Amino acid sequence: MIIHRKRLLARMLVVLLSIVVAGCANYGPATVEVNQGSPTDDNESVPFVPTAFQPVRSSPTPDKISIWVSPALPPALQQSALELERIGGRNVFLAEDSSSAEIRIEPNAERPLTSWVYALVAPFPTVRDEMSWQNLEELWSGNLDSDEPLFISEGIGEALQALFTAPKGECVENIEADELLERVWENRPAYAVIGFEDLEPRWKVIEIASMSPIQKGFDPNSYPLVISFGISGKEEFTDEIATALDWPATNRDPDSLTVLTMTGVTALTRATAWRMDAKGSDYPGLLIGDWLRDADITHVSNEVSFAEDCPQPDPAQKGLKFCSSPRHFDLLPYVGVDVVELTGNHILDWGRDAFLNSLSLYEQQGYEYFGGGKDLAEALQPALFEHNDNHLAFLGCNQAGPSFVWATSETPGGAPCSQEDLFDEVKHLRAAGYLPIFTYQWAESYSSSPLPLQIDGFHKAIDAGAVIVSGSQAHQPQGFEFYNGGLIHYGLGNLFFDQMWNSNAREEFIDQHVFYNGRHISTRLLTAVLEDWSQPRPMSPAERKAFLAKMFAASGW
Repeated sequence: MIIHRKRLLARMLVVLLSIVVAGCANYGPATVEVNQGSPTDDNESVPFVPTAFQPVRSSPTPDKISIWVSPALPPALQQSALELERIGGRNVFLAEDSSSAEIRIEPNAERPLTSWVYALVAPFPTVRDEMSWQNLEELWSGNLDSDEPLFISEGIGEALQALFTAPKGECVENIEADELLERVWENRPAYAVIGFEDLEPRWKVIEIASMSPIQKGFDPNSYPLVISFGISGKEEFTDEIATALDWPATNRDPDSLTVLTMTGVTALTRATAWRMDAKGSDYPGLLIGDWLRDADITHVSNEVSFAEDCPQPDPAQKGLKFCSSPRHFDLLPYVGVDVVELTGNHILDWGRDAFLNSLSLYEQQGYEYFGGGKDLAEALQPALFEHNDNHLAFLGCNQAGPSFVWATSETPGGAPCSQEDLFDEVKHLRAAGYLPIFTYQWAESYSSSPLPLQIDGFHKAIDAGAVIVSGSQAHQPQGFEFYNGGLIHYGLGNLFFDQMWNSNAREEFIDQHVFYNGRHISTRLLTAVLEDWSQPRPMSPAERKAFLAKMFAASGW
């Protein structure tokens, strides 16, 4: 018995010593090999090693991570969040509520990833231009004494909770996103809030504190309808989640925006030229020049050619044979012109040489021109622009005549509308990724409503693929129509022309069309009144309200 106890004690000392030595060495966890199935020499098994000396195993890593995706996320962001499958080696499952989730993808998050711009909108034929932020908050909460409802989609409503301190009022109605536009138009005057990416021309963007996301100088840091979205929760997973989501920095990239300004009749002749001689070539553009220069592309329809032998302007001129002096050409670069339309019915009043001289001036200035040219082939050619990846094509024709102003295979002039090749070209350009803008010199009509044949002709251009059709002939502004996915403005009125004899002829539109990511998303209507035979000025608020109401009524709205 004494011998057996000594052997047992010796064996235990060996085991303990091996554990101590292994613990002092810079190795991993010690592993003790014990042959528990073999008897000792004395038929006694090796005793059980105490728990304190057994290697410790760490708890297994959970194989799932819970993520909550806020319903406030815009669809473009929500989709990528719902498609997450595995993060940090763990499978993703969606939590039913935010309180039980390890990760929350939500507005106003701890780690913002994107800023989303929203717009307050109304149907296009809405007279109101602006709303204060306070009034919008009151409209949201139901505290504004107004019978003009606010419609939102469910997701937008969740997002706006992050902006307004007051809860949503009963006057705010939730609508399915695909029904929103129709419902708001049916209930006008009414408003909605939508994401910038959902803008389209049938919406009018309402400014908030004089700011609008369709304007070039828009500053999202000063605009109240911006919401950030990102990640909250366990920080060790945020980098991997941010990479997996791959969200854009914003839904409004200024490098994808293009602003086009379209205008009506320009005729630097008669009393307009007389005032330019007295007050300077830039005089007509002094009050509205910023509107024109602010655009990325500025259009004029110049109906009168520049002639070296043009006589001194006579404000009391009786005849309708017009010319412009080259000394007045400086007005065009002053207001930032980029493209000149040549469909006017006075372009050959002073003969072919004056017209060709004008083309030379345009080319020297670097202007594109369309709707007319040195011969028929050039007159039918589009003027093409590529800006911020928006591809625009301008084409136009003269329907009104007289026939001697129409270009032929051998003579210069305007493009006749009878050329079917012109509308084939519209189709080809649209198929090639361009957005065609088509202009008409139609028969003149001193009426706010278009002529029946005019409607048919303008529809034909839309059917061919034009996204915008603009009437350049009108000395009195005409109404609008949305037709087959396109916007028609039947007549903009004069831009620079001396018709002061009629209050309707003094009124004028300047249309700012906004394009984004290859789409026409909005049109902003600028309004002016002609003064001093030559100088448009912005309308007063009262003048503008009455003018818009009249023109929308003439449009059947």
